[in-house]
Amino acid sequence: MKIVKAEEAVSVIKSGDRVFIHSVAAAPSILIEAMTARAPELRNVEIIHLHTEGSAPYTDEQYKDNFFHNALFVGGNVRKAVNEGRGDYIPIFLSETPILFRKGILPLDVALITVSPPDKHGFCTLGTSVDVSRAAVQTAKIVIAMINPHMPRTHGDGLIHTNNIHYAVHGSVPLLEYSPGIPTELEMTIGRYAASLIEDGATLQMGIGSIPNAVLAALTSHKNLGIHTEMFSDGVMELVNSGVINGEAKRIHPGKIVASFVMGTKALYDFIDDNPQVAMLDVAYVNDTAVIRRNPRVVAINSAIEIDITGQVCADSIGTYHYSGVGGQMDFIRGASLSEGGKPIIALPSATNKGVSRITPFLKEGAGVVTTRAHMHYVITEYGIADLYGKNLRQRARLLIDIAHPDHREKLEREAFKRFKAF
Repeated sequence: MKIVKAEEAVSVIKSGDRVFIHSVAAAPSILIEAMTARAPELRNVEIIHLHTEGSAPYTDEQYKDNFFHNALFVGGNVRKAVNEGRGDYIPIFLSETPILFRKGILPLDVALITVSPPDKHGFCTLGTSVDVSRAAVQTAKIVIAMINPHMPRTHGDGLIHTNNIHYAVHGSVPLLEYSPGIPTELEMTIGRYAASLIEDGATLQMGIGSIPNAVLAALTSHKNLGIHTEMFSDGVMELVNSGVINGEAKRIHPGKIVASFVMGTKALYDFIDDNPQVAMLDVAYVNDTAVIRRNPRVVAINSAIEIDITGQVCADSIGTYHYSGVGGQMDFIRGASLSEGGKPIIALPSATNKGVSRITPFLKEGAGVVTTRAHMHYVITEYGIADLYGKNLRQRARLLIDIAHPDHREKLEREAFKRFKAF
């Protein structure tokens, strides 16, 4: 490992290279800035990554001939570029993203990562994000690391020896934090409905945001819950400290919180630092349906942008406008449905902040179907729970209209009658 300044480290990037950037809170800001500063010297450098926090200056209009962003997930910092043509989006299950690198479908020239400082044996860790980043580090021709003392040292698959890092830059940069705020009463109502479906001893998967936090807040009286999830945030910590989450009922990794990346506050980063209870593992393993189903009573709680009256779920786009990505929703919806006593759940408010119904007769033109109607079980809004499994199309429409916002039910009923000829 050669310790250099950021400018020297990124000087190895050439026109036409494919460059990976470490995920979420682990995005190495110093290296990103140094790479972007070289824009006048570069042409057609392809940037690829999952969601990253912080700025993405390489997507600016002025760099359209220098950098092209090929997104595995469309986050807020690259959304404009992808939808304006300075980038594109690869639809793929999160569990399969490492395959793109490991099988050489998208060979990497350079990987830009953030690591915790090396221990006495020379091992750093990928810290908050192992996810697809482990595969990137294993396959990239050149690995450039920002050694950041703020990056927590994590247990699991994220170890990387200094011998496997070509260039390193020292940078003391606090990790970007995320706090979803206090859930609204509407979100708390959804959370209580979801909690009513969760049994003691269940293994949970849920993402980040107010609704997942509302679900966790409603679980204080539960017992022996476990975590096996692609990611988790601050809401898990309180339940761990109170003993509600202990992982004792899990069949695989009992007692362990299994995840692939985290995003939250400094308190969360301190919680995972050198914590043997937390196993940060490769997303190809964490999100493998064959692994997920081995735990009993897996409850997967995911959200959506809209859902039609037959149960088709759009979670990655608003019509043709790319908003996020397929992510791990289908991995866990399917894994939970195959788990003994498992429950896959889609939880969402019945309407947008502008009053538009999120339960619709048809998905918008160009909308992506992330979860098919054949995979659907439970849908929850603030108006109740609809169990779609084993129901025909008319029955599904009735159940979904019953949990739609009252202002939209009459119109939805008319559309359902028009479609099914009887209702």
